[in-house]
Amino acid sequence: MTLSMYQASVPLLTRSLHNLVAILEKGAAHAEAQNIDPIVLINSRLYPNMFPLGRQVQIASDIARRGAARLAGLEAPKLEDDETTFAQLIDRLHKTTAYLETLTPEQIDGSEKKSITLPVGQDTMTFEGLSYLLYFMLPNVSFHVTTAYNILRHSGVELGKRDYLGQF
Repeated sequence: MTLSMYQASVPLLTRSLHNLVAILEKGAAHAEAQNIDPIVLINSRLYPNMFPLGRQVQIASDIARRGAARLAGLEAPKLEDDETTFAQLIDRLHKTTAYLETLTPEQIDGSEKKSITLPVGQDTMTFEGLSYLLYFMLPNVSFHVTTAYNILRHSGVELGKRDYLGQF
């Protein structure tokens, strides 16, 4: 059995973002139960030079949405980075997964050797599609989802490995 580019991207990205929604919902419930202003959690970070929770969610959304679009040869829909509530962050993730679900295997399969170019700060990075997916896109989404999870866990939200992995 072979694993296609579509199978290795869209279902994994969608699952990670759905799991992140459930994690954020637990964060919102924790804030309410503990009488914590939700903005405190949304602005929380693990270390002063790291992005806060809200930005971690935005970046995970951006990399998933833009990355899958690049593999499909499409322009990803733009989302503003203006979320300030759990509900807005969750809505952003729903918009991202809804977009991912519009992509078809026919659009992404065969992109293993496709040249993917993206701006990174003042530089430009160029990958072949398979390397882009395996060594840039998936690890980056996982990093930001994991960091969001860790910020909330560090802030006292009762989360465990099953929250991160989701339902099987």
